[in-house]
Amino acid sequence: MKVILLTFYFSPDLSAGSFRSQALVSALLDKLPDHSSLDVITTLPNRYASFSASAAEYEESDRLTIHRIPLPSHKSGVLDQSWAFLRYAKRVLQKTGGHEYDLVIATSSRLMTAVLGACVAKRCRAKLYLDIRDVFIENLPFLLPYGMQRFGICFFGVLERWAVKQAAIVNLVSPGFEGYFLPRYPSKSFTWHTNGVDPVFADWAAYAFASRSSEVSPNGVSSSLGEARRLKILYAGNIGMGQGLDRILPGLAKRLEVRADFIVIGDGGQRKLLERRLQEDDVRNVEIRSPLEREKLLEEYHKADVLFLHLNNMHCFERVIPSKLFEYAATGKPILAGVRAFTARFCRENINNIAVFESCDVDSALEEFGRLALENCSRNDFVEFYRRDVIMESMADDVMGLL
Repeated sequence: MKVILLTFYFSPDLSAGSFRSQALVSALLDKLPDHSSLDVITTLPNRYASFSASAAEYEESDRLTIHRIPLPSHKSGVLDQSWAFLRYAKRVLQKTGGHEYDLVIATSSRLMTAVLGACVAKRCRAKLYLDIRDVFIENLPFLLPYGMQRFGICFFGVLERWAVKQAAIVNLVSPGFEGYFLPRYPSKSFTWHTNGVDPVFADWAAYAFASRSSEVSPNGVSSSLGEARRLKILYAGNIGMGQGLDRILPGLAKRLEVRADFIVIGDGGQRKLLERRLQEDDVRNVEIRSPLEREKLLEEYHKADVLFLHLNNMHCFERVIPSKLFEYAATGKPILAGVRAFTARFCRENINNIAVFESCDVDSALEEFGRLALENCSRNDFVEFYRRDVIMESMADDVMGLL
């Protein structure tokens, strides 16, 4: 049996899609029968211009081959990302031409990898498994100029319907997507295998929580040192339109300047805008650092007093479960999260010691921050339920069912 996985991001790149795809590959290799093969076609690390990781363009071992396509450098803008994907798609079609596969798997956040997977599956007369990680159509009003929005929604809507209807199984990464997909595709059966806590975080969290020697009390005093100190509030992740940090962080940091320092670890298309807003508002308690490998990021989580999460107040972000949320929860650290609708309900119902405020609302953030218990806690039940290796094992069982 021959299986191919199409994923724009893959290890060692820093991306939710990369971590998810790597875990799925590991689960599939454990379940594929002897004399089967799994091909992965992805890209060389390109998620952030400020982060580089070495990786071979071609790897082969036992039943696995990995093809990494080099792409031009980009700054996470819409046009340069579109150009990068077109190059990826062209190379995928070239590499798969003349090959036969039993199953095509495509994991996609911006729809087009799903469409590419449907093209490859149709050409190879193979079954198609789609893993949908975002509702791309709902993002278009924020990505396209006003005059192009209606055409863009119609055009990409046609592509979405074609890809989804061709798939044997469609997995949705968030239960919040149900309200979008089920009314549009009532005859299609969906599965829900979410993102999760990677073993490196689950194992580290259990050890770190057991070995911590100090906590921070609600008044900002270290219980082990007995002296007041400034709080460290950490954000780690993408700095893009979806996160809207430029709309919350300058005002929030300014209001907490006598009490806390903010550390932002990441990069993205809105980093320059965030830096400009901080400078315009004369905010001096925010430090922005380049992305880090996950092992080093664990050390920064350990140093932080509070972990910060924020999504822009756009309708398209009301259905998601941010992948970063699983990492944050595993640390046992207090979490301050600016999210709405389904995302807010998921946080409140599943994660203890999390303060949820209205996106882009500084007053709401300050109010909820005042209610946050500034102490570490155990979230073992959450971590065990959402272990990524367990979730991907179940997802791999669905894939094997098609074979």
